[in-house]
Amino acid sequence: MELSFIELQNVYKIYKNGVTAVADMNLKINKGDFVFVIGHTACGKSTLIKMLYREEKPTKGSVYVGGINVAKLKNSKVYKLRRKIGIVFQDYKLLPKLTAYENVAFVLESYGYKESEIKPKVIEALSRVGLKEKLRSFPEEMSGGEQQRVCIARAIVNKPKVLVCDEPTGNLDPDTSKEIMNVLSNINKEMGTTIIMATHDRDIVNRMKKRVVVIKNGVLAGDYEKGSYKVDEAH
Repeated sequence: MELSFIELQNVYKIYKNGVTAVADMNLKINKGDFVFVIGHTACGKSTLIKMLYREEKPTKGSVYVGGINVAKLKNSKVYKLRRKIGIVFQDYKLLPKLTAYENVAFVLESYGYKESEIKPKVIEALSRVGLKEKLRSFPEEMSGGEQQRVCIARAIVNKPKVLVCDEPTGNLDPDTSKEIMNVLSNINKEMGTTIIMATHDRDIVNRMKKRVVVIKNGVLAGDYEKGSYKVDEAH
């Protein structure tokens, strides 16, 4: 049986203090999907997201990304997985003394790309998020929305197949959040990037009508094709 692009099979995550963050999770995500992961605080959303890029390992079960069981990936090989996955956090994690260009280029430099390869890739990524005019701006000179767009550019500069977003609009006002979601939607459509986004933002989820996965007490409580924010309705 062929695996979906991302697939969780009977996944459990039990922390050392005895807390079960994820319980018997089975989930399939196809290539090119845009999926919202929602649920109350401490429901297991972030744990699920972190298992996709191997920040956390499941206690039991399998987590496949692009056919690779990342649960069994050796620590020394995790960097290869991370090259295939872009990650956007709520807090921007930009290097304050580097410009927008340098923050994005830093990723490719760490991968060993030559400068002649780096420049066009960085300019393309920043143009895609609408920041071509901000190449030389430092984080402190940019708004929160612009900083988050730099983070998205940094996450997609290597053209990953998967973009994992953990509350990317959590620090932004509603109008700026809409701008960020337009950027992510375009990346999904134009690049075919699979996007998995954990969020508490009811308005965004309701407006975009994408697939919605509901997590409740670590369990998959709902999966809706073109869903809305249904945390309270899920059983």
